[in-house]
Amino acid sequence: MGTDLNAPLGQSRKERPARKYDLRRTIGYSSLCIFALAIIGVSGWSAFSPDGLTRAPGAPDGSETTIASSGQAAPLAEPGQPRGNGAASLRPNGAFSGVHVEEMLTNDGATVTKYTPRSRESDGPALISTGSARGQDPRMAALPNEHLLEDSPQGRLPIVGPDGSRPMDQYARPWSGARGVRIGLVVGGLGLSQTGTQRAINELPPEVTLAFAAAGNSLQRWMQEARRDGHEILLQIPMEPFDYPDNDPGPRALRVSLSATKNLAELHRSMGEITNYTGIMNYLGGRFLSEADALEPVMRDLGKRGLLFLDDGTSAQSLSGTLAGAFDVPHGYADLVVDGEISRGAILRKLDELERIARRNGGAIGVASAFDESVETIAKWMEEAGGRGIEFVGVSALVNDPQQR
Repeated sequence: MGTDLNAPLGQSRKERPARKYDLRRTIGYSSLCIFALAIIGVSGWSAFSPDGLTRAPGAPDGSETTIASSGQAAPLAEPGQPRGNGAASLRPNGAFSGVHVEEMLTNDGATVTKYTPRSRESDGPALISTGSARGQDPRMAALPNEHLLEDSPQGRLPIVGPDGSRPMDQYARPWSGARGVRIGLVVGGLGLSQTGTQRAINELPPEVTLAFAAAGNSLQRWMQEARRDGHEILLQIPMEPFDYPDNDPGPRALRVSLSATKNLAELHRSMGEITNYTGIMNYLGGRFLSEADALEPVMRDLGKRGLLFLDDGTSAQSLSGTLAGAFDVPHGYADLVVDGEISRGAILRKLDELERIARRNGGAIGVASAFDESVETIAKWMEEAGGRGIEFVGVSALVNDPQQR
């Protein structure tokens, strides 16, 4: 029968040869399984990795050196070291899954970030970012940032926001940031004449900064219209001149004889008339600006509120620059009053002089009033000067800002 039970007792049967253990075949099968598992692991990692990048072997946490999915190293510059003009580098970022991120340092020191899609069946768009924009979204320019306002008995007053944002930055007119000749033109006295205010807003280019008189009418409505048209705005505060009271700057004027408490109350009443302004500009005020004891509380208050101060440059004895520096107030001086003489020829000569100052110094500020002759002449001159390589900017781009030192 072929089994041990049927073999004759005591008789030997032919033994079957023992099967030999094949070590080489076992090793081969094991290697194949390990290789298959490795392929599955790598495929799974590639599928679920958020950015397809891994840190270079041995690179400590926080290192800027990365390896792209192709395996080629793309080292970035060490912190604080320039990457060089045109030197692009890849940076992994889990927030931008599916894209390559490149950063480039330009000649003017700006960092340009470029986002491009990874390989796909068809070419995708390239998105280029030059950093956060300065100022408000134009669609919201007529509305104030509620985080930059506080309620007071004198009205809603500008303040520095919880995150450190300043009204000066929030309401500033954006500009290119490029090196070159820059001119800031400020036209003041808006709000005093309805027709003059309307004409200035309608005819002046949006690059002109508009200064509203605190004693004007319908200021909130005019402010909103000016902001919707793209203008940066200032608030003109009346201050005591040397020949007061013969030359009266009007109601709510800041005066040397008043206490600091009274002057601040008058200042705040004027500041509460409108919102969305980057700072304060004096109206007259030769004597007030020359008295340190009277001016100091005002500058201290402006510094706390994140506002700039523009001195119209008409008083050689002004201490505004000295006190602004002491209290970290962004500050600027006007280089010229361009319409001291109200005639087209005289205004053009002053504007040409302003251009020469700007080419010599890199920038200049000119101030004017909203007279019909001034508005018409400035608008036409700006159109011509733009073709000579001049960039017109909001006045906030030309002040001395302690935070930008």
